[in-house]
Amino acid sequence: MTQQPLIELRHVDRTFKKGRTEIGVLQDINLAVHSGEILCLVGESGCGKTTTGKIMAGLLAASSGEVLYEGQPIQDHKRKAKSAYRRALQIVHQDPFASLNPSHTIGQILSYPLKRHQLVNSRAELRRRIWELLTLVDLTPPGDIVNKYPHQLSGGQRQRVSIARALSVNPRLIVADEAVSMVDVSIRISLLKTLQSLRDKFGIAIVFITHDLALAKYFAWEGRVAVMYLGRVVEIGSTPEIIGSPTHPYTKALISAIPEADPILTRSKRTLPLRSDEIPSLVNIPAGCAFHPRCPYFVPGLCDDAVPVLQQLNGFGQEVACTPLTRGMELKISEPEPITAS
Repeated sequence: MTQQPLIELRHVDRTFKKGRTEIGVLQDINLAVHSGEILCLVGESGCGKTTTGKIMAGLLAASSGEVLYEGQPIQDHKRKAKSAYRRALQIVHQDPFASLNPSHTIGQILSYPLKRHQLVNSRAELRRRIWELLTLVDLTPPGDIVNKYPHQLSGGQRQRVSIARALSVNPRLIVADEAVSMVDVSIRISLLKTLQSLRDKFGIAIVFITHDLALAKYFAWEGRVAVMYLGRVVEIGSTPEIIGSPTHPYTKALISAIPEADPILTRSKRTLPLRSDEIPSLVNIPAGCAFHPRCPYFVPGLCDDAVPVLQQLNGFGQEVACTPLTRGMELKISEPEPITAS
C-alpha cells in the first residue's frame, strides 16, 4: 500500500508505574493502518495488544514516540481536529456488559453520542438513526430492543449494541478488542460477519485484537496480522503469509498450537518444543530477544545480545524481528537442555 496511512504509530513506548517500579508494556511499536484495512494483533495475554489498541483509539497516551492521524501528530491537533480524531477512531471493548451503562436503555445509550456530537437535528431524526443503527447490526425488529436495558439482552446482543454505538459517530476505524471472546462460540462467526459487512459497506478499517490465530485467519484472510510478544511486534505480514509460512519462532509455536478440526489430526500434529513454558515478567524482560529463554532455535551470544528489529525477509512485505533469520542463518533446534523455571 502506498497511500498515506489512516493511523500510524512510530517508535511508540508505553510504561506504567507499579509503586516505584516502571513497567515497559510497549517498546518501539511501529504500525500503520490504512483506510478499509483489517489488521489483527495477536499474541499471548499480557503482550500489549490491548494497550496498543487503546493508544490508537486515543484512550491512552504514548509515553514516547508519535501517533499520527492522516499524517499529522495527534499532539499537534487543535480542539476541532482532536474531536474529529476521537470520533473517527472508536473501540469495541471485550466485555459488553461492563462497557454499557446498566441504568440506561439501549435507545438512551445510542442517543447520547448522536446528541453529543450534534449528528441529528430533531427527535424524529434521532429515532430514525437509532432504528438504522440497530438494523445495521442485525438487532431487528428495533422496536423490541430500543427500550430494553443491557441486562435484558444476551451477550451477543449486547456486543452488537456496542458495535452500533461505535458506528453512531461514523468512524473510519474500529478497534475490536477481543470483541467475540465473551460470547458463545455459536454466535462468534455471526458477529465477525457483521463486522466484515460493515467494513465492506462503509470502508471502515478494523484493528482486531485476539489471542486466537484461528479467528485471525478467518476474519483477516485478506488483511494483515501483527504478532506481538512482551510488548514488541515480532512479525508482521499478510495473513496468508503469516498463517501459511510463519518465520519467527514464536509465530511458528503459535501456529503449531492451533487445533485442527479433525481430533485425529490434532493429536498427531507436531507442536514446536519450547525450551521453557514460563513467560518472562515485564518487570525483568530478558536481554536481547525477549523470546530467547523459550526459543528452541536459541543461538548463545547472538539471540541474548542485541534486541532484534523488524526487517523484511522477502519481496511481499513480511517483516520479522529475529537476528539469526535476518543474518541469513538457518534455524536449527538448539542442543542445550531445556531451561527449567527457577
